[in-house]
Amino acid sequence: MHFKQLPFNTDTMLAGLKPWVECESPTFDAVAVDRMMDLAAYDLAAAGAEVQRIPGRMGFGGSLRARFPHKDFGKPGLLISGHLDTVHPVGTLTKNPWRIEGSRCYGPGIQDMKGGNYVSVEALRQLTLIGFQTPLPVTVLFTPDEEVGTPSTRELIEMEARKNKIVLVPEPACPDGGAVTGRYAIARFNVKTIGRPSHAGWALKDGRSAIAAMARKILEIEKMSGEDCTFSVGVVHAGQWVNCVSSSCDAEVLSMAKRQADLDEGVRRMLSLAGEENDVSVEVARGVTRPVWEPDAGTMAVYEVARQIAKEIGFELSHASAGGGSDGNFTGALGIPTLDSIGVRGAGLHTLDEHIEIDSLVERAQLVAGLLMRLV
Repeated sequence: MHFKQLPFNTDTMLAGLKPWVECESPTFDAVAVDRMMDLAAYDLAAAGAEVQRIPGRMGFGGSLRARFPHKDFGKPGLLISGHLDTVHPVGTLTKNPWRIEGSRCYGPGIQDMKGGNYVSVEALRQLTLIGFQTPLPVTVLFTPDEEVGTPSTRELIEMEARKNKIVLVPEPACPDGGAVTGRYAIARFNVKTIGRPSHAGWALKDGRSAIAAMARKILEIEKMSGEDCTFSVGVVHAGQWVNCVSSSCDAEVLSMAKRQADLDEGVRRMLSLAGEENDVSVEVARGVTRPVWEPDAGTMAVYEVARQIAKEIGFELSHASAGGGSDGNFTGALGIPTLDSIGVRGAGLHTLDEHIEIDSLVERAQLVAGLLMRLV
């Protein structure tokens, strides 16, 4: 059977995707993420997979690994790697509820990346229903912490990737519908300023404000951004009482670079900010890092298969290296052929406008099914 003959149905996929989107699963809420893993585990089991639940650690939710029956079960095959955590806190559904408006479907996490994950499960389900055995054994790995840099499951992803020949990552498609064949490096940093407390009313001069020092440091950090390496401060925590001069302030910084050497220089610049200024101490610690993933012959060979499949579906599949880290950074950097961003089309990820293009559900299901049927 040709992959275009599989009976993918938009309404059926929307009905199956809705419970996933309405099961809010922010990274830092392990119980919520585990509820989402339950839904995915059920759908994968119903699709014919043997499902294994992997306990969470470091305060995060658990993971799940699903393997489909195959004559070469246990041999190197094809890994579909995705995350089921989102950046949206529980309650976001009240602001961006599941709804269909014209050609779009909205909801928190629907584009990044529940849509692509669900489409992949649906492709496997349809192949199972017709009794088709893929050339390579297929494993699905869903993890709980990608949105914060994958601190608890990087080793799990890398080990699973090493056991396979090819990795597919159904992250959201690029704006033009294209795939990703390489990703820039990402580093996170924790910055802390430590000042001297005092009463903000009658002893203001005695204090040294950690907040004021951090404000100056933020401007300095973001001014370091350039074409080859960017810096942005996305989280700041400080203060408890307005009548107290703050004694500590914490910030989180994200740095992205196109080349590893650029990231290494960015790391050096960030760490050099540590020290003491005007009786305020500045501490800088490096957090989780995603390595540069540069496309190689293996990745490009997988892309060429995908490009031909897309042409048969009726669209041109472009490719590029991209910013914004994913777990594809890890697998690609290991030298394992990896094709990323083959998930649904849409826009607004990480915002209250997050949505997908409904027509892309069947398109992407056909793309994934084609890859499953042809990759060897």
